[in-house]
Amino acid sequence: MVVNEIRNMFPVLSRKVYGKDLAYFDNAATSQRPQSVIDMWNKITSESNANIHRAVHRLADEATQAYENARDAVKDFLNAGSREEVIFTSGTTASINLVAYSFGEAFVHEGDEVIVTEAEHHSNIVPWQLMCQRKRASLKVLPVDDSGHLRMDLLGSLLTDRTRIMAVTHISNVLGIVNPVEEVVRICHERGVPVLVDGAQGAVHCKVDVQKMDCDFYVFSGHKLYAATGTGVLYGKKKWLDQMPPYMGGGEMVGNVSFKETTYAPLPMKFEAGTQNFASAATLKPAIEFINLLNDNELVKYNDGIRDYLLETLMKDERIRLFGVPRGTSDEKIPLFSFVVEGVHHEDLALILDKMGVAVRSGQMCAEPLMDRFGVTGMLRASLAPYNTMEEAEYFVKCLNRAIDMLM
Repeated sequence: MVVNEIRNMFPVLSRKVYGKDLAYFDNAATSQRPQSVIDMWNKITSESNANIHRAVHRLADEATQAYENARDAVKDFLNAGSREEVIFTSGTTASINLVAYSFGEAFVHEGDEVIVTEAEHHSNIVPWQLMCQRKRASLKVLPVDDSGHLRMDLLGSLLTDRTRIMAVTHISNVLGIVNPVEEVVRICHERGVPVLVDGAQGAVHCKVDVQKMDCDFYVFSGHKLYAATGTGVLYGKKKWLDQMPPYMGGGEMVGNVSFKETTYAPLPMKFEAGTQNFASAATLKPAIEFINLLNDNELVKYNDGIRDYLLETLMKDERIRLFGVPRGTSDEKIPLFSFVVEGVHHEDLALILDKMGVAVRSGQMCAEPLMDRFGVTGMLRASLAPYNTMEEAEYFVKCLNRAIDMLM
């Protein structure tokens, strides 16, 4: 499969911006949607718009089936042990908040410890801070080195008898480095510590096998995975989910309700209170079907070539300070490039690039501690997807050079 076949599946890629062909390089924030995803959402909302898991009429049955078919697709995508271990949420943020609250209520007490890394998105920092404040626990941080790699040599010393859980990103949304999450899990499990992996970027760029990884929780968002917004997934080992109290109360998550006592529904419904975003959740199935097309060897080689071209080009430009440089081969890095240009504000660069038709991200990338670590106030980030082309990459470099020349 060639890249043009992929591009033809995405209606938005044919549009122009300020009279220029759109070069969308902000995929780490939100990916674009293939027509199959758009069609699924339209089909549910126009033909089968009815509340799921409740009524016995035809529309409700169709909506419920589409929702549960998506759960089965996610189970297979992650190689989860059972569909009961797949919880639908509104996104990665909601999934992490659910675990931080419910796991914290069940297992964290005053004086206990939680570990995160310096490379985390705010969504994998703040929920743990809130839990630690509520439970009077402490938050410890595994640092990164100057190249953005986790200081794995320090992990063992951070783990103590009071460590209750560790949260780590599979791939930093700033650095693009694939972290050694299996090693993190192994080291933590040797000390009896469960691990949550933030897969917001990892689920998009890596083949995820949660049983092989042996993580206790894995979370990701649909909107970064070519599905609709407002969708997210929490995978959790049944042994933990069974012991955790519900995060929200309401319809569908109950067994029996009385004013004396309420019992809870079995997994996964225990954590899916109220009316779910069923039309958007259903789009996870065609999104995963699209991802399965991307294993074509020719396409993989083409995409790797674009990544290597941009990595080499940005690294050799003395004006550019690139963050997240791989220590070994380029396979350690996804096609995500965050950098600064000395003497040039990242937002000014982004605004000029936008006028040239190139969409990139500028700012702190919801990772302020990482900005502080590298002594910058923000960065420019270009993040690619399999529908991006070498011609777009070359055009990006050309436009970036023009923008830098204009601002220096």
